[in-house]
Order: sequence, then structure tokens, then C-alpha cells
Amino acid sequence: AARLADAKFFWDQDLKVPLEDRVADLDQIIFHDKLGSLGERVRRIESLAVYIARTYLDGTDEEHVARAAHLCKADLVTEMVGEFPELQGQMGSRYAQEQDEHGAVVRAIRDHYSPKGLHDECPVDPVSVAVALAEKLDTVVCFFGIEQQPTGSKDPFAVRRAALGVIRIILVNKLRISISNLFGDAMVAAAFRNLEFVIPEDKVFEFFADRLKVQQREKGVRHDLIDAVFSLGGEGDLVRLVARVDALKAFLATDDGANLLTAYKRAANILRIEKKKDGTSYNGELDVQLFDQPQETTLFEKLGAARGEAEAAIKVEDFADAMAALAKLRGPVDAFFDEVTVNAEDAGLRRNRLNLLSQIRATMDRVADFSKIEG
Repeated sequence: AARLADAKFFWDQDLKVPLEDRVADLDQIIFHDKLGSLGERVRRIESLAVYIARTYLDGTDEEHVARAAHLCKADLVTEMVGEFPELQGQMGSRYAQEQDEHGAVVRAIRDHYSPKGLHDECPVDPVSVAVALAEKLDTVVCFFGIEQQPTGSKDPFAVRRAALGVIRIILVNKLRISISNLFGDAMVAAAFRNLEFVIPEDKVFEFFADRLKVQQREKGVRHDLIDAVFSLGGEGDLVRLVARVDALKAFLATDDGANLLTAYKRAANILRIEKKKDGTSYNGELDVQLFDQPQETTLFEKLGAARGEAEAAIKVEDFADAMAALAKLRGPVDAFFDEVTVNAEDAGLRRNRLNLLSQIRATMDRVADFSKIEG
């Protein structure tokens, strides 16, 4: 009863001061000695949230985004949150509602900490999405910038949770956003507020890849499949990346996929062994005049067809079709290994056949880096 009485007292007292009037008090609270005050953090979040809304969330009311970001941390200086810190965000949204802020602003203040875990609900309202993304990106970028990223089991600033939150928000809302672009946007917002540091983008990207593996592993996806897609490089669109991973997972669950992976590894092993013998990388041009068995000609033709079909499917993001194009190679590849002696006595034939094996590897690697796949 006493606690409830205290809460009622705090509620009444807090409502006497509008959230807007509390924002200035955040300048008196240090967020981190190298990152300035909470007030400076709020201004970074506001700048970045508006940029995200304008750039990636068509039709989102930028004024509502700016207002929500401006007020999102104001409840940290209320009596209620001072006594019950677990209510941060919740109380800000309640006070905002009492003070007749727009519904989108109220929801964004409530949701800007979300998601806090793997199973927490994600924001879906565009205003909430912009503010929540900005809040989490500021955390990741700033702490990487001052070299306070997580190490081992230590993560005092909850950077892992922030990164996982970014991933989940993007995937749940199917946002076509490049992670690398987001790093750049966050860095611009931070630099605009006189924070001087250089973000090691390769390390941050690798960090997000690890977080994505955690998120996907919870869904039953193997980490090596994510590696196989990430290794292609230049893939910062998480929605597209996960679609590729899902298609790869489905493909490898089929007999054609499993057998083709075995053939890929066989080809790769032969090429590695032969390179070790004579130091030659067998990835040169093929001489079709040297084909003296029908299985060579058939495989060469099927590889060209599969490569064209896979690339066309990838362009329109139909990754299931890209995998289906590879599946057509199973028969020709099996026939080649069954009927053709790769290490022929004739040096020209041997070189040409090894180059053909290299074409198998290159064609499959256009869809995913199969060398990363275990088994």
C-alpha cells in the first residue's frame, strides 16, 4: 500500500511538469564521458530518426518522428522513473498521452527501447520504427566508435542487444535498408554532434553478422548457411540476405542439393590437391575443342545455362529459382565424375578438365559460397 501511495504521489507530481520542460535536464546527466550527456544523445537520436524516416520510411510524418525522439528520454528525470527505473519508456508514453501528444508520438516513446530480447515484440508503427532504430544504432555506432564494443561475455552497454534489436526491427518490418548505409547515417548524425571517431565498418559489419547468426540460430538456421551468403560480399540488405539463406536451407534439404554439395566439395578438393602439386590455379578459359567425351560437353553447356538462369533469378530476388537452376546440374555433374578421368595422362586434357571443375565451383558460388557449408 505504501508503494502504491508513493507511485500515486509521483504520478501527480510528474504531471505538473510537461515532458518538454524536462528535456533540458538531460543535459545535466552524463551518458558516457566520451559521448557526452543524455541531452546530446537525444539530439543524435532525433537527427538520425528523422533521416531514417525521410530516407527509408516513405510517408512517415517527420514532425511526429522528431517530437517522439525529442521526448523519448524525458521520463528519465521524472520522480516515477527515478523510483521505478524499469518503467522508463512506459511512463514517458503515459505522461505524453496525458499531455495530449499525438498517438504516434505516444507509441514511439513507449516502444523506442523495444525489442529488448529475442522474443520481445517489435515496433511496427513507422514513427516507432524510426525512433527505435535510431536509438539502437546510436548505441552500436557510438560504443564501437570509442572502442567499447563487447568482448567475450562482457557487454556493459548492451551493444549486442541493440544490434539484435536493429536486426529484428528490419526483418519484422521487411525494411529494404542496407546495414552499411545505416552505419554511415549514424556516423553522420554522431559527427554532426561533434563526436570525433572513426567507425571500423568491417568490424561492425562482422558484429552484425554474428548477431544475425544468433537470431537465425534461434529459428533453427545453421550458422554456416549465413556464412555462405555473407561471404559473397556486398550484401547489407538483411531482408534479401535472409531470403537467400532460407532458399539455400531449403535447397540443401533436398537430395539434389545434398548431392550437389558433395560434388562441389569433391571438385574443390581435387582442385586444391592439384594446385598443391604444381602451384597452378585452375580457373582459366576452357577449350571446347579438347572435349573428347560427351559428359564434358553436356556439363559445359548445362553450366552455362544454369549460370544464366541463376543470375536472372537473383536479379529479381527469386532465390528459390536460383537454387532450382543449380539443381539441374546434379545429373551432368554426377555423369562427369562417373565417366570422365580428370587427371588424364595428356596434360592439355588434364588442364582443361580441371578448368571445367573450376567452372562447377564458380557457377555454384554465384548463388552462395558453398565452401563455407559444413558436411
